[in-house]
Amino acid sequence: MKKRVILILIILILSNINLISPALADDINGTQIFSVHCAGCHINGSNIIRRGKNLKMKALKKNHMDSIEAIASIVTNGKNNMSAYKDRLTEQQIQDVAAYVLEQAEKNWR
Repeated sequence: MKKRVILILIILILSNINLISPALADDINGTQIFSVHCAGCHINGSNIIRRGKNLKMKALKKNHMDSIEAIASIVTNGKNNMSAYKDRLTEQQIQDVAAYVLEQAEKNWR
């Protein structure tokens, strides 16, 4: 009986893996990538190195970084004090973290 319940649970879990929303998967991935690679300098969208170069929407717009493409470019290639991540993250991870940053900026990092 116990083995049957475990088997049924495993089957249910495996059958639901493909039902996870791609947007949710990207958000989790972007969140995790940001936490590991970015939050050290950009906690809650701030910038501990250069205050004016934060990730708040006002600063992103001022610096023409208010699109996924622009954010992905700076994550990929770096700029000034910002390190390049093209050798540390995959293209998909860069896109995921860029989307996460823009989404958080639109929510005012709440």
